[in-house]
Order: sequence, then C-alpha cells, then structure tokens
Amino acid sequence: LVDISTRWMSDLKEGVCPDAFWFDREHCCWSANDTLFYGDKCNAWHTWPELFGHYSEDGFAYFVEYWFYTWWALGLAGLAAIFVRIFAPYACGSGIPEIKCMLSGFVIHGYLGKWTLIIKTIGLVLAAASGLSLGKEGPMVHLTCCIGNILSYLFPKYGKNEAKKREILSASAAAGVSVAFGAPIGGVLFSLEEASYYFPLKTLWRSFFCALIAGLILKFINPFGTDQTSLFAVDYPMRWSYIELIPFIFLGILGGVIGTIFIKCNICWCRYRKTSSLGHYPIAEVLIITFITALLSFPNEYTSKYREVIGVTNSTSDISFGSLMNGTIWKLVLSLIFKIVITIFTFGMKVPSGLFVPSLAIGAIGGRLVGITMEWMALDYRDAWWWGIYCEPGKVCVQPGLYAMVGAAAVLGGVTLSLVVIMFELTGSLEFIVPTMAAVMFAKWIGDAFDRRGIYDAHIALNGYPFLDNKEEFTLNSVAADVMRPRPGDLPLRVISQEGMTVGDIEELLRLTDHNGFPIVVSEDSPNLIGYVTRPTARKTQEGIVTDSLVYFSAVAPVGPEGPGRPVPLRLRKLLDLAPISITDQTPMETVIDIFRKLGLRQLLVTHMGKLLGIVTKKDVLVHLKELENEDTSTMLFI
Repeated sequence: LVDISTRWMSDLKEGVCPDAFWFDREHCCWSANDTLFYGDKCNAWHTWPELFGHYSEDGFAYFVEYWFYTWWALGLAGLAAIFVRIFAPYACGSGIPEIKCMLSGFVIHGYLGKWTLIIKTIGLVLAAASGLSLGKEGPMVHLTCCIGNILSYLFPKYGKNEAKKREILSASAAAGVSVAFGAPIGGVLFSLEEASYYFPLKTLWRSFFCALIAGLILKFINPFGTDQTSLFAVDYPMRWSYIELIPFIFLGILGGVIGTIFIKCNICWCRYRKTSSLGHYPIAEVLIITFITALLSFPNEYTSKYREVIGVTNSTSDISFGSLMNGTIWKLVLSLIFKIVITIFTFGMKVPSGLFVPSLAIGAIGGRLVGITMEWMALDYRDAWWWGIYCEPGKVCVQPGLYAMVGAAAVLGGVTLSLVVIMFELTGSLEFIVPTMAAVMFAKWIGDAFDRRGIYDAHIALNGYPFLDNKEEFTLNSVAADVMRPRPGDLPLRVISQEGMTVGDIEELLRLTDHNGFPIVVSEDSPNLIGYVTRPTARKTQEGIVTDSLVYFSAVAPVGPEGPGRPVPLRLRKLLDLAPISITDQTPMETVIDIFRKLGLRQLLVTHMGKLLGIVTKKDVLVHLKELENEDTSTMLFI
C-alpha cells in the first residue's frame, strides 16, 4: 500500500493518466499497451502542459512542468509535516533509534500506538512522494513494530509483560526490513545486529518466521510489478576480475569517508536545530528544504524522478565515458554532490524519513562514476598487461553497473550498518559476494577509524536516550558503591517493610514518588533484602480492603481480620519478586554494565552481606559514564 501510493503520488508531480487517474505513469502505459521508458513519450500519459492543451516541448511547457513539480512537492511535504506536528509528533524520523532503545528495556509511552501507526503511514507516503531525499525502509520498521505492539495486547501473556513484548518487537523489526527491501534474511540479520538488544534463540526463530511470512505476502502482492521481490534486481552478463579488487577497495574507502562526513555533518545540523529557534518552526523548515530540493532536482533527470537514480546507476545501459560530451557524467557528478548535501539537511526533519535508499543512491552514483572511469581505461588502455590478462579483444571488460552495486553497499556500510546480505537480496545476485564484502569491510574500517558509532547510535546520543551500546567496551576503575543511590546528602532510599505498613502508607509512598518499584526489607531497623515489588503490584487492592488494612509481604500472614473491628489484611506475597537481581557494593562497574546490557534490566539492587544499601539504575550508569568523559549530563533525557 505504501509503495503503490508513493509511486502514484510521486508521478502526480509530472502529470496524470486521464483514462484512469489512479494509475501511475508506468501502469498507465502498461494499460494502454504502450511500453514505458523514461525520457520517451507515452501517449496514454499526459503531462500537465498537455492537460491544458499545450503539446509543444518549448520553454513554456518546461516552465509549467517546473511549476507543477515544485508546488506538488511543497503540498505533499507540507501535509506530511502538518499531520506529524498536530496528530502524532512521534511519527517523525525513521524510528530506528527509538526502537533500539525500547528493545533495550526503555519505555516510551505512545511511541508504538495506533495514532503513530496511522499518521506515520500517511506521512511516509506524502513525504516520499514529495521528492525529498529520504527512504521508506527505516519508517517501515517503525510501522511493523507499531503493528506488533498493538496486536500484542490481544494476548495478555505478551501485552502485560514488557520482556515478552520486546520479543514481538524484535520479530516485527525483521518483518519490516523484509517487506521494505524484499530481503527476509537481511531482515533477520538486521534485527539481530542493529535493532535488538537481547536476542535469544527463540526470538531468532520467531523473527525468521515473521520475515518469511512477510516475504511470501510481498511476493503474492507483487508491488513492484515485476514478479520479483528484490527491490533493485540486476542481471549482469559478465564476471568480475581480480584486478578490479583495487577499484572495489577504493569504493569501500570512499564509502567510509562519505559515511563519516555525512554522520558528522548531519549530527551538527540536528544539534543546531535542537538548540536554535529553527526547532520551533518544523513545518517552515520542511517547506524550505522541500523547495530547495524541488528547485535543484527538477533540471536533472537523475534526481527529479522517484526511481531514476537507482534505475540508471544499476542498469546495464550504455552510459560510457564517451557520453561526457552530452553531459551525462556531469549530471551524475552534480547528482552525487546534491544527494549528499541535501540528505544531510533532510534526515531528522519532522516528517517520516529513512536513510537506506538515500545511502544506496549516493553509493550507486559514486560507484557508477568509478565504473565509467574503469570502462574508459579498459577501452583506451586495452593493450596494457593488466587488462590483457583477462580481457579478450572485442569484448566488454568492465560493467559499470557492478560498481554501482558495490558503491551502494559501501556507503550503506559507512553510514548505517554492515549488512552485506541485504545487498545480495536487494539485487538478487550472489555472484559478487567477494567484491561487495571487500568494499563493505574497508568502509567499516574507515568509518570505525573516525567514529565507531553509526548514524542511529549517534542520534541516540544526540537525543540523550538511556541506551547502553552492547558492542561498546568500557575500562573503568569504579565500583557499584560509587554510582548507587542514595549518595551522601541524599534522602534515604524509599523501601517497603514486609510487615507493619498499611495500605494508606503505601498509597502515600506512591503519591510522593514516581519510582517503578520498591525494595522489600524486613524492617527499617533491619534492612535485610526480602524481594522487590513493582509499582502496579503495589497499587493492587482487594474486596474489603481499606486504608487501615495492613499489608503483608511475609510468608506467614493472617487470612482474616486479626480482631473485632479490624480491617481485612492485604496479602501480596504471591506477587512479590523473591529473587531480584542484586549485586554487592564492591562489584566492578564493568560487571554492572554487562549485567545491564545482557539482561536488559532497568535497575540493580546493591547489598552488603544481605543488607540493602541502595539501587543502581541504567540512567545512573549513563550519567556516570558521561561524567567520566567530562560530558554535559544535562543533555540526557528522562534523568
């Protein structure tokens, strides 16, 4: 639905199908038995000047097309920004950074709700069709996670258990990549490597099942109209040579450099947006960026059409070095520069936006340029010994489209992640594993040399989300006692005694605090740890319970009133966590961090010889790490 709607709305910027207005340009020409090639005429499809009776291809027609293209782009992008601003602010961006935080145990209320699902679906179609330099694939992960979250409430086992719900979200993320790219295996690996925080074997099989079903449905619906589930299917008739590993490695280095520059510049721009008055006018920002995008992209056919960049750069058409004379090379060069710059300003705006397709497009254009250069060298230096080894006379020795595919994988690895499998499934080709892996490996090395964080981790840090990267290593000299609360000068830790407290005492405790749970101790004078009770459990009431009713967490408790006129006691022993995960006060912080990362916990209780001393939360750990790096802790949210 999203892909078909986007194609139709995107083509509205150029014209309409009078006989069936619900057809995009491609299907309009198919229905009229008129084969479509971009740049060629299609009698069934009418451009906007033709709808007004002007059939000449002169300056006036060009102006009318330009005018309609720009205003359609502004209208579509403006509507997307308005919907997000008014109805669902959480629907902006890709959603992957927030999904990663939620899969690590953090809760963002309303982020996976029904309104977010509806508005993000509508806004994604409008934003992608407007011609902005963004993709649909990242938001598709957010949409599938919304669906998984909503459906989980139909089953109390999952809806009321956050740990079980996270398993559904991991599987949903795999299904999102599967339907977005037609890459089920890549979806599972994406959920394993990039999205999920805790990924046991049962979650792996559930993710595989969801991705499989999503891929089968995609094959049945056939949204691309080609009977292929791969988004950018290629079929190169020739093989690569070992001498070409040198330009492939160069593409990997180029992809790593482009990825690093993009991440640094995008984070700087997003930080400026957050700290300046620009952040107070998100709709105006969207309209300005859209206007600049439409104004500069329309004159270049490689940037003005929805599918043109990937289609041209991955095709096997005869775009050779000799076409420099007709401007093709310069158009590709300008397209590359334009795509890099405009994507830096686009990603992070208050519209649904993904980064996969822009990354692929940037890499594909750069790879195509390198491929054309190699083709020119093969033609002009055919007698050189390095070509004569494998290049037979009279045959084409270099396929520029292969370089486009490798370049796309390199930039994708430099910007977001290093999933080579996604590229194989995207193109439907497994013959070029070695070139793609070599390029991605060097792109990852170059990117890690400057900054090990990908674009999503960088945005998590920018937004101050409480997230501990499970791939990052720490070397600390501190122990749990240095981080735990309460600290000297703080108020005593709020606890619940297993006996002696009334319902009124607990209600007062809940009213005065916003903690997610409370430790249970024997008594305030003897703070031996008994267990842990969550906030919803502490609110539990039963029939006949009044404010003066005593609350018992002990094993032995009266079943009825203790005397005449005494209220019925409240027994919560069965709802108590009798084995909360706890550590000693001298536990090294490296061990504490590993426990948080591997178990997805929100807090740890700190004891000394069985007596409760304090508590360490994930937020406390993150603040401690920032203090050690002399960073400003005030930028962190939810502290």
